Amino acid sequence: MKFPRRRFLYLAGVAAAVAVLSVTVTGHGAWSQTARTIKVVVTVQPGGGADFLARVLGEEIGRTQGPTMVIENRPGAGSIIGTEAVSHAAPDGNTLLIINPTFVMNPHLRKVNYDPVTSFEPICYLVNAPTVIVVNSASPYRTLADLLDAARARPGDLTLAGSGSFYIAFEMLKRAANLNMTFVPYPGGAPAVTALLGEHVTSVFTDYPTLAAQLKAGKLRALATGSRTRAEALPDVPTVAESGYKDYDVENWFGVSAPAKTPKETVSQLVGWFTAALQVPEVKAKLAVQGLYPVGICGADFGAFVRKQYDDYGRSIREANITPQ
Repeated sequence: MKFPRRRFLYLAGVAAAVAVLSVTVTGHGAWSQTARTIKVVVTVQPGGGADFLARVLGEEIGRTQGPTMVIENRPGAGSIIGTEAVSHAAPDGNTLLIINPTFVMNPHLRKVNYDPVTSFEPICYLVNAPTVIVVNSASPYRTLADLLDAARARPGDLTLAGSGSFYIAFEMLKRAANLNMTFVPYPGGAPAVTALLGEHVTSVFTDYPTLAAQLKAGKLRALATGSRTRAEALPDVPTVAESGYKDYDVENWFGVSAPAKTPKETVSQLVGWFTAALQVPEVKAKLAVQGLYPVGICGADFGAFVRKQYDDYGRSIREANITPQ
C-alpha cells in the first residue's frame, strides 16, 4: 500500500531552543503544525524486548522520516500506569504505546481506566518473540522436568520470577503441571534477570530478547520455550509442550497503538512508517539477533487480533480462576 509523501519543515528556532525536530505534514487532517516529537511509551524498565524494539524502530523512523522519536519508560502497576497515561493523551499521533499481552490481560485482572479495544487506535502488530524459562547457570536444574520435580518435592520453596503477562503464563504452567511454586513479580524482565543472576530467585520466565545477552554469555541456562514450536534462536531447547504439557502455548508479541480518535490520515502515515522500518534489512538483522521476528499486521487487522487476544485471555483467566498476584 502506498502512502503520500509528506513534506517536513524544520523550525530552526524551536530546534535550536529545545533540540527537537518540528514536523509539519501537508494534507487534509494530517499532522499538526505544533508537533515536535513523537513520544513512544514503553511500560517496562529499560533493557527488555519492548524497550529494545522501540529504540531500534524509533531510530530508523527518525533517520528516514524526520521526527524525533523519544522513548519514555513508564513502568508501574503491571504496565497500567503507562498505558492509562497514553489512553488519556491527545489523539494527535504524537504519543504512542508499545503493547504486549499484558495490555489485554490487565482489564481481566485489575480495575483499569481504559479499554484495550475502544480506548486505542491499533497501528501495527510489530513482532513476536519466543518466551523462555531460564535458571542461573550455577543451578542444579538442567531440564524443565528437573525444576518442576524439585518444586513438587519442596512445595512453595522454589520461585519463578517475571513481569506482566508472565504471571498468567506461570499460572497456566502451575495448573498444567500441578505445582506449588511461588511467583515473584518484577516491574520488567530485566530486573527479574538481575535477581536471577544474583541467585535471589530460582528461575525466570520472560521473552528471549531480555535474556539473549546473558544466555550467549553462558550466565543463564534455558530449560524450555513457551511457544508450541521451538524457537529459531534456541533450536536445541525443547518447548514446554515437548516437555510433557502438550496444550501449553505462550508466545510474546509486541505492537504499537495510539490514543482513540487519532485521525485516520495520521494512523495511515504511522502504519507506513512502521511497516517500512520493519522491512529494512539492517533493522531485521538487529531484531533477529534479539529473537524478534517482524509480523507487520496493521490497522483493522491488528485491531481484530487485539480483540481476539483480549477475549481468549479473558476466557483462560476465568477458566483457571486466576487472580492478581
